[in-house]
Amino acid sequence: MANVTFCSPKIKKDLTVYATAGDCSTLLALAKKHKVPVEFECENGECGSCAVEVAILSNKQPMGVHLTEKEKSVLKLAGKITKQQIADSEVTDIPPPWRLACQFIVRNEDILVKF
Repeated sequence: MANVTFCSPKIKKDLTVYATAGDCSTLLALAKKHKVPVEFECENGECGSCAVEVAILSNKQPMGVHLTEKEKSVLKLAGKITKQQIADSEVTDIPPPWRLACQFIVRNEDILVKF
């Protein structure tokens, strides 16, 4: 199980929900399930409206991340991530700070999501 804490001025206080290990749902699906008001439009990774800042809440090496090609393009064009951060995620599994909620699959690690 992973604890996912949502933090935003749009909600009265931080909200922590549980994500089931092995579930392949996206962060956006988890937010919608718990009525967390993460903005979104296309739900397909093309518009970038669901960009969120994700921080790992443990001292362990982050679990391997996979940026979809859509995420790389959209987040780079929006100025949220750099070419170096993309390379770091591909070569050393260092996650970039920004992700698209509709593309990010929650892993078995506690995270903080700011939006």
